Amino acid sequence: MAQLDHMIVPVGDRDRAVAFYTEVLDFAAEGMDGPFAVVRVNAGLTLQFAGWGTTGGMHLAFAMGKAEFEAVFERVRREGIAYGDAFDAVGNMRGPGEESGARGMGHAVYLFDPDRHLIEIRHYGD
Repeated sequence: MAQLDHMIVPVGDRDRAVAFYTEVLDFAAEGMDGPFAVVRVNAGLTLQFAGWGTTGGMHLAFAMGKAEFEAVFERVRREGIAYGDAFDAVGNMRGPGEESGARGMGHAVYLFDPDRHLIEIRHYGD
C-alpha cells in the first residue's frame, strides 16, 4: 500500500512556519534541504516548507494519540491561537468536535497556521 512520504507546503516565511510546526505541534526541525525547510512529522513523513508565498488553503490533518493531542491542544489554547470544533468554525473556541477521518470518527480541533493553511489535530477513541 502506498504511503504519503513528504509534502511540499508553500509558505510566506519558512522560519515562521518551522517555528509554528515545532513549537505548537511539537514536530522536529531537520534543517534545510535545498530550498526547503524540513520538518519531520513522524518516521515516515516530512513537511518541506517552500518560501514561494501562499494565500493558504491547504488542509493538513494530523492524527495522534490522546495524550499528544491534549498536549498540542493545551499549547494552542496557551498561545491564544483561534480554534474551532469543525473545519468551517475556526474561531468559535469550542472543541474538540466529532469528525470523520481516515480511520472513522474521531475527536478533532481545527486552527490556521501562520500562512492560513487549515490544520486539524485529531485523535481516535476515548
